[in-house]
Amino acid sequence: QVQLVESGGGLVQPGGSLRLSCAASESILRFDAMGWYRQAPEKQRELVASLTFTGRFNYADSVKGRFTISRDNAKNTVYLQMNNLKPEDTAVYYCNAERGSGIWRTNYWGQGTQVTVSS
Repeated sequence: QVQLVESGGGLVQPGGSLRLSCAASESILRFDAMGWYRQAPEKQRELVASLTFTGRFNYADSVKGRFTISRDNAKNTVYLQMNNLKPEDTAVYYCNAERGSGIWRTNYWGQGTQVTVSS
């Protein structure tokens, strides 16, 4: 059973920074893609950033230029560096790992970490 454990959330002032970490229970090279999603109260979960292991990156328009997704294969960890945070970034952030494609695709989720941007 794949486990994804997020950490690094917290309370930060507008304009501040946080780095989220997602540690996987197995080699992240075994996944086809990993990413970060977020869900604010009364809103749908949305993609924030993702990367595939063919080297393709994808960011939500609202975070481009402020957030950076990266990975450390040796540590089986994916990161989300968040700079210039805004109140609208407040949400629970979830790590996602994806394996397979089409009807064989399997998604794994972490438990989520709260990010609150407020003065």
